[in-house]
Amino acid sequence: MKKFLTFLALAFVFTMTSKAQIVYSCDSKYDADLIVYKCDSKYDADGNKGLWYFADSKYDAKKLVYFVDSKYDADLIIYFSDSKYDAEWRNSSKQHLMY
Repeated sequence: MKKFLTFLALAFVFTMTSKAQIVYSCDSKYDADLIVYKCDSKYDADGNKGLWYFADSKYDAKKLVYFVDSKYDADLIIYFSDSKYDAEWRNSSKQHLMY
């Protein structure tokens, strides 16, 4: 029974943290893994193409993002673009982080 409760507790912690990603926002698109465009509507941010919509509440979000001050602490390095046509993955090996 003790092993089952330990497993259940670990599964709960993993489930709660698996939706968050640690992200660093850089100043150059050439240093980024992903070029992101901030959409005005959640309906425009469909798929995993770098089109992001920031929800007002974490309960409305599909993914939680935590920004860090050092790129060495980040899972994903992003660059915010002013054009939605620039949004793309530059490092496709990290694409799984946003599914």
